[in-house]
Amino acid sequence: MELDRMLKALGEPMRLKIYQALLERKHCVRSLSKKLGISESAVSQHMKVMKDAGLVCGEKYGYHTHYLPLQDAADYLARQFESMRTASLTVDRDMTVCQCEYREEGKQI
Repeated sequence: MELDRMLKALGEPMRLKIYQALLERKHCVRSLSKKLGISESAVSQHMKVMKDAGLVCGEKYGYHTHYLPLQDAADYLARQFESMRTASLTVDRDMTVCQCEYREEGKQI
């Protein structure tokens, strides 16, 4: 899984809204179009980007495809954000000391 592709896909506001709608329940393109007030072709284009990023999958029901988020992708994103959160908790936040490796030893800012 590629975190950068997933975040880029979800970084577009309408795709994030679509993804959030899919977290509530399965939707077809027509359902998402009506719910979000955009054209079916726009929804289809957004779904292709999210599918290519590994965020969603589609299940065929006759002529319609119902989309849902991939659980593995949601779990992966959750683990990545938890890892970032954990790393953030260990950062030395003492702003009086420069920790830059380029600062000359012993000099104060």
